[in-house]
Amino acid sequence: MNALPSTRVPSTTDTPSTDAARTKTVRWVMAIAAAALLFDGYDLVVYGTVVPSLLRDPSHIGPLDPAQAGALGSYALMGVMVGALTAGAVGDFLGRRKLMLINIVWFSLGMAFTALATSVPVFGVLRFLTGIGVGALVATAGAVVAEFAPAGKRNFYNAIVYSGVPAGGLLASLLAIVLTGITDWRGLFLIGALPLVILFPLALLKLPESPRWLLARGRTEEALRLSVKTGIPLEDSTPDGGPASSLSRTSVPPPAVRKDGRPLAGFAALASGTYRRPTVLLGLMSFCGLLLTYGLNTWLPEIMGQHGYGKTYSLTFLLALNAGAVIGGLVASRAADRFGPKAIVSTTFVIAAVSLLLLTLSFPLPVLLISVAFAGVGSLGTQVLVYGFVSNYYPTAARTAGVAWCAGFGRLGGIVGPLVGGFLLGASAPSHVAFLVFAGVALAGGLVTAFVRQHRAASPAEPSPGIVTTAA
Repeated sequence: MNALPSTRVPSTTDTPSTDAARTKTVRWVMAIAAAALLFDGYDLVVYGTVVPSLLRDPSHIGPLDPAQAGALGSYALMGVMVGALTAGAVGDFLGRRKLMLINIVWFSLGMAFTALATSVPVFGVLRFLTGIGVGALVATAGAVVAEFAPAGKRNFYNAIVYSGVPAGGLLASLLAIVLTGITDWRGLFLIGALPLVILFPLALLKLPESPRWLLARGRTEEALRLSVKTGIPLEDSTPDGGPASSLSRTSVPPPAVRKDGRPLAGFAALASGTYRRPTVLLGLMSFCGLLLTYGLNTWLPEIMGQHGYGKTYSLTFLLALNAGAVIGGLVASRAADRFGPKAIVSTTFVIAAVSLLLLTLSFPLPVLLISVAFAGVGSLGTQVLVYGFVSNYYPTAARTAGVAWCAGFGRLGGIVGPLVGGFLLGASAPSHVAFLVFAGVALAGGLVTAFVRQHRAASPAEPSPGIVTTAA
């Protein structure tokens, strides 16, 4: 009797006519994910823009000192940590689409209710609840990029999507300047609720589930149908995490599997021997990146204000910080696709340290603005690269958990950043001390990155984790 022929789950790369469908799908998915993170960045920076007003006028939410303001900034980050870790626990089981839709609504409602707060405790609670939705969006976006973006361009596509965060910061800084005298802090927070009426309907119509996630969950027929419809292949001819032109180098370790050979999913995979050490190091990288990001975005206007710059000039420094993050993150991501993310992340951390040291010196305003822009490259721009590094480090079955771990654990750094700034300013420490502390954190991030192990790539002929092959 003749043996049955081998069968495999086909890739849509078998049918070139699906290229147009894939391009269209990828554009919509990346646009929706980037727009979601735009408002994450808006939330991050809008608080920094209103802190000076809240500190000086108790009629808004009550009396507030710098230490309390730093704590309020950290409440949102505690929520982000909870949201990210929750997304990691359920995201690899619930799916990318559902998680994105739920948290777009959650985040938008949180911003709207925060605009109505009339006391410090209520404001803090609502910032925490809003942060839950933000954290889940950040964790899910990395998995979405890794599973929809073409191999060999994932660091760049990831940078495009996560550049939504500094772009949102840029938007918050601009609106805070333009709308001065037109609306107060409540109006700025209400703008952050717009995704509910603009982005959610669009995502409901245009955001598909990930075919690779369906496949990893054993829903093979659904995965095949959606793969054909969207043009998204179920496997790639090149591995994730490294240059497409070089199969000899990748940051993807061997898959973590159960005793029966099935891949481990979620946090169980991260706790396995395969991933345990790199997961700790990647978490520390994110900790350093987010401490810099949230510390600088919360306190930079106030620090520069103490140097004698007025409100408009102080907000301009915030503008330069986030503009540097957007432009620098995109440029660095192209280098990461070519040379691998590890070396580039280490370099951008060092750039942050040098730039922050320059801010302690008495340079003219144009030089300070350039230094702040490079600090943006090395803080939030670096964090964009870290998310790309992490999302491509793990296979589909553990991808959301991996990004969630880094987003969640990293938020501990985000919590510490505003607290450190608030403590130093509250203790009347010279402002340059804060810059020195942040520079030390940047150097620590570069050192941690150097210890992340990179792995040999599997043979291109080997099936990706979760791809089913059968033979009789």
